[in-house]
Amino acid sequence: MASSKETDDTLDNPSSPKNIYKDPDDGRQRFLLELEFVQCLANPTYIHYLAQNRYFEDEAFIGYLKYLQYWQRPEYLKFIMYPHCLYFLELLQNANFRNAMAHPGNKELAHRQQFFFWKNYRNNRLKHILPRPLPEPAPAPPASAPLPPPVQPVPPMPATTIPVPAAPASALSPMPYGMAPGSALAKNDMRNAGIDRRKRKKEV
Repeated sequence: MASSKETDDTLDNPSSPKNIYKDPDDGRQRFLLELEFVQCLANPTYIHYLAQNRYFEDEAFIGYLKYLQYWQRPEYLKFIMYPHCLYFLELLQNANFRNAMAHPGNKELAHRQQFFFWKNYRNNRLKHILPRPLPEPAPAPPASAPLPPPVQPVPPMPATTIPVPAAPASALSPMPYGMAPGSALAKNDMRNAGIDRRKRKKEV
């Protein structure tokens, strides 16, 4: 009689410790499925698909999104390969964001901003987080080495003027005598000399 009563209590109370469901693979399959779904949320196009098909109007699905927030804990966070999924999972807790992602324009805006983040994140992180190297000090000269003597400036050479002898007043022209400019003999070239000879023969 007591055994039949325990059986009835077990059927009436499915949450009894004797009827706790236990995964045959110790929850490995469930872990992988939930991990895959959470990481799909990193794609704005997939979120747009869920909004278009009215998944966000189902209260059970909204509760499932709240349940998936356990992936933000450190012991589960190390398995996430696409960290943007956690950012979108946090945004999906807001009803305004869920309604806005049903519009194609908002989906494109989210995708574009995600691309710009990927493009500039590394450079911005290196610029603002990594410490800048300190300037290297100039090496000091060794104290034991003697200093070189200062270089003496070379004295300038005194300016000397070379006297130029003046040309005598009666200096001859460098041109031949017969070719001096303004000379009457300049016209007496060889042709004029031949004409003079003919004239002399006729006169004789």
